[in-house]
Amino acid sequence: MNGMKPVLDSTRLMRPHYVSSVFLAILIFVAVLPSAHASGHPNVVLITLDTTRTDRMGFLGSKRGLTPNLDTLASQGVVFTRAYSQVPLTSPSHATVLTGTYPQFHHVGAMGDALAEDIPYLPDQLKRGGYKTAAFVGALVLDPEARAAPGFERGFDTYDAGFHAPADGEDRYHSLERRAGDVVSHAVRWLNRPRQGPFFVWIHLYDPHDPYDPPEPFKTKYKSAPYDGEIAYTDAMVGKLISALQSRGLYRNTLIAVMADHGEAFGEHGEQRHGIFLYDETVHVPLLFKLPVDPVGGKRLERRVGLVDVAPTILKEAGVAIPPRMQGSSLAEEMTTSAKKKSSPPADAAQSVYSETDYGYRSFGWSRVRAWRTSKYFYVQSPKRELYDETEDQKAEQNLAGSAPAVADTLDTQLNQFHEKTSSAATGQAKHDAVAVANLRALGYLASDNSPALPAGAPAIDPKDKIEIANLMHQALVNKEEEHYDEAIPRLQRIIQDAPEVSTAYLELGHAFVHEKKFSEAIPPLQKAVEKMPDSGAAHYELGFAMANTGDWQGALPQLEAAVASAPDSAEMHFYLGAVYEQLQDTSKATKEYRETLNLNPDHFKANLMLGRLYGMRRNPAAALPLLERAVKLQPNSPDAHNFLGNVYSDLGDMEKARNERMKGAILKAQQKGQPGDSPITIESGPQAQ
Repeated sequence: MNGMKPVLDSTRLMRPHYVSSVFLAILIFVAVLPSAHASGHPNVVLITLDTTRTDRMGFLGSKRGLTPNLDTLASQGVVFTRAYSQVPLTSPSHATVLTGTYPQFHHVGAMGDALAEDIPYLPDQLKRGGYKTAAFVGALVLDPEARAAPGFERGFDTYDAGFHAPADGEDRYHSLERRAGDVVSHAVRWLNRPRQGPFFVWIHLYDPHDPYDPPEPFKTKYKSAPYDGEIAYTDAMVGKLISALQSRGLYRNTLIAVMADHGEAFGEHGEQRHGIFLYDETVHVPLLFKLPVDPVGGKRLERRVGLVDVAPTILKEAGVAIPPRMQGSSLAEEMTTSAKKKSSPPADAAQSVYSETDYGYRSFGWSRVRAWRTSKYFYVQSPKRELYDETEDQKAEQNLAGSAPAVADTLDTQLNQFHEKTSSAATGQAKHDAVAVANLRALGYLASDNSPALPAGAPAIDPKDKIEIANLMHQALVNKEEEHYDEAIPRLQRIIQDAPEVSTAYLELGHAFVHEKKFSEAIPPLQKAVEKMPDSGAAHYELGFAMANTGDWQGALPQLEAAVASAPDSAEMHFYLGAVYEQLQDTSKATKEYRETLNLNPDHFKANLMLGRLYGMRRNPAAALPLLERAVKLQPNSPDAHNFLGNVYSDLGDMEKARNERMKGAILKAQQKGQPGDSPITIESGPQAQ
């Protein structure tokens, strides 16, 4: 054979040390495979679809053909056809899903409300039960680090978020939210890691939330119905995730739970979008489970259930103890018994389901709304109460409260008793600084700490009588996000004219004028906002900023001091207060505020810049140097940063570095001629997270 050895020598492979090496390699390979495990506990995948209507799901009767992947999954699992959200808002609804408790118990009423550590929490329970845990969320609204969902990270080994308010020129998909394809890709990379034992992964897909802007080819295909395009795109990405589970041998031994956090209204009952009302368009949600190992295969259960039942159901299927304080009920036994039966009897629909929304109260000062679905009835508790017979009036168009007062009274009593029984003591709601308000605004929501106190004896305002105001406000927020301030301003002025009790309208109008650099016009509505909302740090900040930009530094000072007092952990508030102190020649207090800014956020560019400049002016170049070096590193295109650093090098006697930095500053200044400079109090659309 020309002296050449064969490529594969079987006798060498049979030698003992080769046998042991190959066997060991096989053992290692099997050990790191993320597949079935000896513990007997199934893997768990929780998929939450934001803002998804039931009437777009093929497995719930839609003929639009938008959800082939979800339909296939449903055909292999159990579908609850009458599932309801407990709150038609993202953060509170997810809190209910993950805690198995009602909103009156967990008290996450809006974005920014903290989830208390003593509330039972699904990921925490699974982690204690030996699960590896990870979350991959699609938007800032569920980001604990952005203070949008504090406490939601508890129990997770990995919490993949990292969102922020958009900087100039930055699109929403690289700041406020992440497309479903990117969320799923992040999750799949995590699934590829070697691990021992079962895993729990939560995947939140935000795409169906407005603004509706699906990627191609869905954008073109659904040009006339972009919401449908978002649903179709989201379904395709669910399919991508399912394929990843199947290709890795994980699908069979995994419990997959899919649900929407809430729905969406397109003018039904006058509502556009969600949050104000509790009709089926916004609280009737898709809910399905694909069970591990032996699929049930297309079973449909018709009785009412709530998203509050999801966490105890998952724990039961995972073989992990359900905490006594969880208020939902496990659906596991119902799903697995009589597996051959494809549907449950109609009598099962009698279970009662509770829902509520405080969004109208928190954001507009209107009445709270609560709902009770029981037997054949749907009851709405509000100043003008409502009663519907769902067997004959599924669209809730014929209010029977006036003609059947005894029934309405009975259901009202049941609702009140249930609410009292399932409530816990409130700990107070979140206070939002100007950065948090900007984040909420960018997502199309109002800050929830601005509800005014109605005059004593004044009748509660029913949201039904003001729904057009809510729609106008939502459209104004969309206009502002798209920087169509010429459209937003007249809408906000109309709101103030028609509903002067809506405090946030004054804040939003003032902010719009500030963005347009009409500072004098901004001051009157912002003064009104501060008068109506004295505890709102955002209102004080906006007014102080407007005053500063008219040269009224002395007037700006108490406003920014109030903003800092309202949000002492806000780096932005401390920085702008420091800038005002500097303008008033109080460099000692300015230094203190800049230092506090950097304690809260060491990478705050302007604080590094201005504190370094102050130290340089005080002939303390050693203290100034590291601050200005960091400022240049954070924003290398800042002429001021290079010039200030050049001055410090000069004071230190390093003339070559001083010349280099000053030259860079001069070049950048020439290149940026006519563009906004590095003024310490400059914003374009509200303060951005630094």
